[in-house]
Amino acid sequence: MSSLMSKSLTQSEENYLKAIYSLEERHSGAISTNDLAEVMDTKASSVTDMIKRLSEKELVSYQKYQGCLLTDKGRQKALRTIRKHRLWEVFLVEKLNFGWDEVHDIAEQLEHIQSTALTDKLESFLEFPKFDPHGDPIPNKAGEMQLRKNTCKLSELEGGPSAIVIGVDDGSPSFLQYLDRHSIQLGSEVQLKEKFEFDGSATVVINGKELNLSHTALVKITVQVKN
Repeated sequence: MSSLMSKSLTQSEENYLKAIYSLEERHSGAISTNDLAEVMDTKASSVTDMIKRLSEKELVSYQKYQGCLLTDKGRQKALRTIRKHRLWEVFLVEKLNFGWDEVHDIAEQLEHIQSTALTDKLESFLEFPKFDPHGDPIPNKAGEMQLRKNTCKLSELEGGPSAIVIGVDDGSPSFLQYLDRHSIQLGSEVQLKEKFEFDGSATVVINGKELNLSHTALVKITVQVKN
């Protein structure tokens, strides 16, 4: 019984592993308690208690005052949850016709289903998608993800070559609805026309239509430059 218990994770533990993985992707070095508390919207003392618990399960390496890092085992667990989340998002958009702005919270609930057989059948049913509706790569069963080349933020795109929108860094409904209002979606063709040094905004041409985007929006849109 104790062996089985040590392998099972609570939803909260899975959410913490996901959060640490996400922070590790954006920052180098150990993840601080304060950074994790901000992401999890909780007190630093609660984060410390959870990190100690995850450390006891050998899912993170932790040293007091120096932060934490996922162990190989912890990274594997985090990727498993991320895989489920992103596969469910694909299912909700492609099969149930949810909008890409509606699926995150539902997938947050579905990602904690523990059945490996269900996840594998879901992936097969969806014909092994490589990316979710927001352009994020989906880990396969081995935790491997397909990464794209020649990518940059729309804010970094230079005038001249056109590019394709392949991802967004903000999955909030308000931002995704903002993109919908401007007919910006994955696969949209975009070309930078003019940048404005004053506020970092830019005039872009998307699907043949000229519009102005704020710097806040530009830095959240990932594009792939066409060869």
